[in-house]
Amino acid sequence: MAAGGWCHGFHCATLDPVRITSWWTRDPRFGVGVATGPAGLVVLDVDAHAAHAPERDRLLPGIPIPDQVDLDGLASGYDTLALLAAYRGQPNPAHDVSTLRVRTPSGGLHIWYEAPPTLGRCRSSTGSSPRTALAWQVDVRAHGGYIVAPATTTPKGTYAPVAGARLPAPLPDWIAAELRRTDHIARKAVPVPLAPRHTAPLRRRTAAGTLRPLLDQVEACASTPEGASFSEKLNRAAWTAGGLVSAGHIGEQVARDLLFQAARLARPKQERRNGTIIESALRAGAVRPFHPKDSHE
Repeated sequence: MAAGGWCHGFHCATLDPVRITSWWTRDPRFGVGVATGPAGLVVLDVDAHAAHAPERDRLLPGIPIPDQVDLDGLASGYDTLALLAAYRGQPNPAHDVSTLRVRTPSGGLHIWYEAPPTLGRCRSSTGSSPRTALAWQVDVRAHGGYIVAPATTTPKGTYAPVAGARLPAPLPDWIAAELRRTDHIARKAVPVPLAPRHTAPLRRRTAAGTLRPLLDQVEACASTPEGASFSEKLNRAAWTAGGLVSAGHIGEQVARDLLFQAARLARPKQERRNGTIIESALRAGAVRPFHPKDSHE
């Protein structure tokens, strides 16, 4: 798709009215999707799909449900969300008339909340995930995800607002706490000081000439979702950057920013893993200061 297209879905989200008009002029049947992370939203996507409930320890990740708790009839995200609220002694978000709620064509429910600035970067998840999940059949739409806007009509039906509030309310504190508990909130990376730098004059052009090809290889992985040796290429670039920083050829923060930018372009949905690879390889590379061949010319 040419520049300015929608080929990358919500990654192409825009507020530019000219571009939006051009999209809808091309195909007026388009629906509306909202990139939840950039919009500062956290949306609970409650599913009502018919499915066999998993074991008790998978219903509310991290919360043991005693055998004496009767789970007969539990069949959807409505049930697990109500169970989570009951465990915390809080009102059921599905009944929260203070915030925008949208009924989906499949019978599910989108519960929209405004994320507080103090929340941090909240990742999206699916309720069936064995790693990061809030509750079975309750998806979280935040960074790395999108939500269908109310009143949008698709071949399956209309996303209809529920009577009540028409705007997202602030995210309740208890839900924010649950998102932190279930590892939805990305922990801030604490930069680790690299080895002492040499005091020789910086050779920025030389450093860029050495590092740029490696960064290009990382960014090229964007066109290949799997099998591109992304981790290996990012590790090599970060290791080289660590050596250049240690030798005084490039600033530490500049190197870190370049690495995160390249990694984010190629694999935007794994920020935490990208950070782990980058920080580890930077430290390893710093042990061996690296001087490009032409650094003394």
